Amino acid sequence: MGRRRQYCRQSCRQRAYEQRASLTRGAAGAALALPADAVVLSADDAADLSDRVYQVRCAAEDVVTALDEGARASELRELCDVLIRAARAADGWRRVGV
Repeated sequence: MGRRRQYCRQSCRQRAYEQRASLTRGAAGAALALPADAVVLSADDAADLSDRVYQVRCAAEDVVTALDEGARASELRELCDVLIRAARAADGWRRVGV
């Protein structure tokens, strides 16, 4: 009987090899030196993370602007709450499907 087949057919085996090779080799075939602790993100995940970081930056800039304009403590508290929510959302990328 032997060992179970890992791939349903030769073309699936070939695609798996190509996928593995694309992570370790560049377009010209030269080896890429990816560190062992490298994180590879899809384009969508990278764009999502970039959007979250942008939201944190904007929220921080809003706090600075409010301070410069002499905002009341209640308004500053509200802006800080928004900043904290944005930072937590940006930090959550590691736990949510990425």
